[in-house]
Amino acid sequence: MRTLDVHPIIDNARFTSFHWLVMALCGLLLIFDGYDLFIYGVVLPVIMKEWGLTPLQAGALGSYALFGMMFGALAFGSLADRIGRKKGIAICFALFSGATILNGFASSPGEFGIYRFIAGLGCGGLMPNAVALMNEYAPKRLRSTLVAIMFSGYSLGGMLSAGVGIFMLPRFGWESMFFAAAVPLLLLPVILYYLPESVGFLVRQGRTDEARKLLKRLAPDCDVQADDTLQAADRKGAGSSVLELFRNGLAIRTLALWLAFFCCLLMVYALSAWLPKLMANAGYSLGSSLSFLLALNFGGMAGAILGGWLGDRYNLVKVKVAFFIAAALSISLLGVNSPMPVLYLLIFVAGATTIGTQILLYAGAAQLYGLSVRSTGLGWASGIGRNGAIVGPLLGGALMGINLPLQLNFIAFAIPGAIAALAMAVHLASGRRQAQMAAA
Repeated sequence: MRTLDVHPIIDNARFTSFHWLVMALCGLLLIFDGYDLFIYGVVLPVIMKEWGLTPLQAGALGSYALFGMMFGALAFGSLADRIGRKKGIAICFALFSGATILNGFASSPGEFGIYRFIAGLGCGGLMPNAVALMNEYAPKRLRSTLVAIMFSGYSLGGMLSAGVGIFMLPRFGWESMFFAAAVPLLLLPVILYYLPESVGFLVRQGRTDEARKLLKRLAPDCDVQADDTLQAADRKGAGSSVLELFRNGLAIRTLALWLAFFCCLLMVYALSAWLPKLMANAGYSLGSSLSFLLALNFGGMAGAILGGWLGDRYNLVKVKVAFFIAAALSISLLGVNSPMPVLYLLIFVAGATTIGTQILLYAGAAQLYGLSVRSTGLGWASGIGRNGAIVGPLLGGALMGINLPLQLNFIAFAIPGAIAALAMAVHLASGRRQAQMAAA
């Protein structure tokens, strides 16, 4: 009888169809998640006119879902470490899809906000759990790349939201955008059937037969016998308490990560909520304004994949520093009167270095924390970051309410990028110092 650690088997596995399955299912979940999150920016110009909302009221209404995401990330991240990733993902998916459908029936801003808050609970909980599951099953040499490709589903969802809006808003009204969420809900049984549970969770629960079957699917040539004892050794953490995120030299990196999440999500949600409206105010048609949202999300998908590829080959934290600097520069230039191709390029770069970097932050957090606190670490980073997501739409509404020039609006959106770059530089220095101390 032998005792086998499952992590080396996973780390050294060849890339197989099993990895494709996990990546495709988690990516599909995030497409629906992204659609739900970006839908508010798409319908915002229409509901502002229909309900007579001021910019500040519209910004506050946009923050309801983001408040929900903050609580959802904190609650469901820790809960999934106890009940399993699969159950956590299923609960979150059903919650946000159902609430999004109800949004289509809302007859007042207050009712609309309540449904958005409930949907936000599910969206906020799904993200960290999907990232944690993909990170656990990805081979070590491809980890950042696969997490980034999977998370690019989030950007695809944003593109889908803008594309559906261009077609459906003029024809069927804003309500139809929310009713479309019934389609992904029909796929829940398929996802539940095919999505695997965390192998580390199965081992910790004593469900070793299920864990062996998963390992055989994951690495068909692995030597796992029926009488072998499996373990999920975890040297980075001993439990799912949030205090574990500050032990073993992780305190500075955890705080730097939280600040970077806050700043990055502020930029992402300020742009996603207000870019169409700002561009409409600048004289562009509604269709053109929504096409800018398409460019933003297309950039996010490209930036995530490029950043993940660079992170696996070089240093993921250095990549994030560079991306944040590029985000600050590109967003600040959006307010300059530029030719249309240059404007699209700047929006593409802004998406690549904000939405794309958000995805890289999730990948980095998943690698920073051990298995026993991974969902907790991701959930808290995402939850703290959601405060930035809440501030983003409110900041945009406040800036529009005082009628600042277009360029100053974008400069205000760009400042958090510089702060996040500094936070990641501190994260990098702390990690190096910890490695030097460990070597000594």
